[in-house]
Amino acid sequence: MLYVKNLHKSYQSGSKSYSVLKGIDLSVAKQEFVAVMGPSGSGKSTLLNCISCYIPFEEGTITLGGKELKGLDKNALAKVRNEKLGFVFQDFMLLDGLTVRENILVPRIIQGKVEREAEKLADQLMALFGINHIAGKYPADISGGERQRTAVARSLINQPLLILADEPTGNLDSKSSRAVIESFESARNKLGASIFMVTHDSFAASFCDRVILLKDGVVYDTLEAGVGHREEKRSAFQDRLLDAIRKMSSLDAESEKDTAGGM
Repeated sequence: MLYVKNLHKSYQSGSKSYSVLKGIDLSVAKQEFVAVMGPSGSGKSTLLNCISCYIPFEEGTITLGGKELKGLDKNALAKVRNEKLGFVFQDFMLLDGLTVRENILVPRIIQGKVEREAEKLADQLMALFGINHIAGKYPADISGGERQRTAVARSLINQPLLILADEPTGNLDSKSSRAVIESFESARNKLGASIFMVTHDSFAASFCDRVILLKDGVVYDTLEAGVGHREEKRSAFQDRLLDAIRKMSSLDAESEKDTAGGM
């Protein structure tokens, strides 16, 4: 459903060019929940911005639902972002002057398509994520977890091909984080949603089907969740993630030590 092939992205600073993504290959299948993890500077945010076509890339292809995104004009890209992609941000990005229900309907308001079907779907999403009791409240009057679940519902109102989530639990406590991640799970299991999430949180990532580890702009490793009881599987998967992250970090430490020793 999403295919990224040989993706390269660099930034220019004066006369110097800095390579950030160095030939990334990955995919997300329909109804799959995939996370990307990696240290600061590994290219996670750049990768997400390339997929959403907010920044251009030099080489490679990004295909979403059979459509190649590179080369689309700005109007076509805006249509893809509004209709084919849903976005969930760390800082919620809700409109303070709108109620929870109105915030969920914003993408339809932009399209001028606030029909009865959209209103019914908004009500279904609020019920699914346990926020129907705050439908008439404003963002300032609800908790961080409720704001983020509102944002998840908003990302689904256009029934997109893919949800892009950028550190969705970064500003939340553990209880709220779990509620938000479980809302993603509900979206996948009950609505057939596909989710691609950038995160630094191994707990959040442990709920995913796969986790892609980035290091220095390349795919360092890909881990798949096992089968078994949900909580046992999640806990074991988190342990495996932490082991892989520690191994990746130890390689960096050894490299720095070798460099220092050679001076």
